[in-house]
Amino acid sequence: MTDTARVRAWLSLGSNQSPRRYLPSAIADLRESFGNLTISTVYESEAVGFTGENFLNLVVGIHTSLSVEAVNRRLKEIETRHGRVRNEERFAARTLDIDLLTYGDQIIEGDGIRLPRDEILRYAFVLLPLSEVASDEIHPEEGKSYQQLWQGFDRSAQALWPVVLELEREDRAPGG
Repeated sequence: MTDTARVRAWLSLGSNQSPRRYLPSAIADLRESFGNLTISTVYESEAVGFTGENFLNLVVGIHTSLSVEAVNRRLKEIETRHGRVRNEERFAARTLDIDLLTYGDQIIEGDGIRLPRDEILRYAFVLLPLSEVASDEIHPEEGKSYQQLWQGFDRSAQALWPVVLELEREDRAPGG
């Protein structure tokens, strides 16, 4: 495929088990798989849905000519290499969780894939970093920019704060 056929996709990464080890390593694997990355600020937040260690979360942008299914397979391979166990409960501690949030402006539902992910509108730890790196991009279903969605988001129930995590800086978002 040519560069014109490449799609911008956004990923959400999170970890609450040795995140300072797993997240930088996952970034390196993503860079190896997809090339240049756009990387948000890293945010810390309390676990949602269970009692556990705080999570570190960020959003990463990639350009790819791979299909949605191939991207998902690659992400699952990276998770597995980083100790992710597949029989975990939905809300549980994670060495690494990588979710495909968007794939261009496509709306996809089927074969276990729902894009854009509902988590974008549900969780501050997804929407805030996404609004930072894709502020002017439009949510395919809501018809609003991620910055507009963040401005209208009820932040009172989900506290999060920026943290410093050593990642390779050349691909960081401005101000990140």
